[in-house]
Amino acid sequence: MGWILGGRQGNAGSVGNTIEDLLEIKENNLPLVNAGEWEIKAQREGSASLTTLLHCEPSPTALKFVPQVLLPKCGWVHKLAGTQYPAVEMSFRQTIMGSNRTDRGFAIVSDTKTKRVVVSFDSTTVDERHAG
Repeated sequence: MGWILGGRQGNAGSVGNTIEDLLEIKENNLPLVNAGEWEIKAQREGSASLTTLLHCEPSPTALKFVPQVLLPKCGWVHKLAGTQYPAVEMSFRQTIMGSNRTDRGFAIVSDTKTKRVVVSFDSTTVDERHAG
């Protein structure tokens, strides 16, 4: 098809919307995959903005993995704990890039053998200011 102009000028999501329109995928803004089992991501040429791959709680939520495993082992005290939230409120939020590890030891790794993108953790790369 060659170069395709965005179909929704002035819309921050125009690039992604244009791809969805071409693939006849109805826009829904739900935290679900676009095309069966794949999430389609797009970005303007020359953009340096980050792309959100996912923003959700691991499932199945019935296992209570986040409060019982992830937060106690990998989380930290929420910055508003003791004020807006209870003093014991924990947090776990990460903006992870494929080019390097975060200061909390997380990275995105492309596993070509299993054909998966995985979140990797290396405790030896956690910045000392996060120790404890």
